[in-house]
Amino acid sequence: MDTDRSNMRKPAIVIARSDHARLRALADMALERLPEVAEELHAELARARQAPDASLPASTVRMGSTLAYRVAGGEARQVTLVYPEEADISLGRVSILTPIGAALIGSGVQASGIWPSPASRPDVGSRPTQPAPGR
Repeated sequence: MDTDRSNMRKPAIVIARSDHARLRALADMALERLPEVAEELHAELARARQAPDASLPASTVRMGSTLAYRVAGGEARQVTLVYPEEADISLGRVSILTPIGAALIGSGVQASGIWPSPASRPDVGSRPTQPAPGR
């Protein structure tokens, strides 16, 4: 599916300053090994509004958040967004260095938008069900 990314609408996102710094470093390190996901994560970080950790809305998906999401035409899934070393899909722990992980970071309750998807199902909606640890 040839999709013009410039015409895609994505919801506004907000990322905690502490997450933003660590995610930028992670995306930098992943550029050689996982260039498409790393570039998508960089793009999400570039368009995100940064907020102090203490003022980030509780409904915002951040690292460690447990949330339910649905990809267009699919079933709802509950996952926890984690760093790559903590990922385990059998436990519902999705790495930020996956297309869905990069798409979910910074979104809020009932967010939906359009992202490129290898499965050609680009619509993603998210609804945090648990705040990130330490909130």
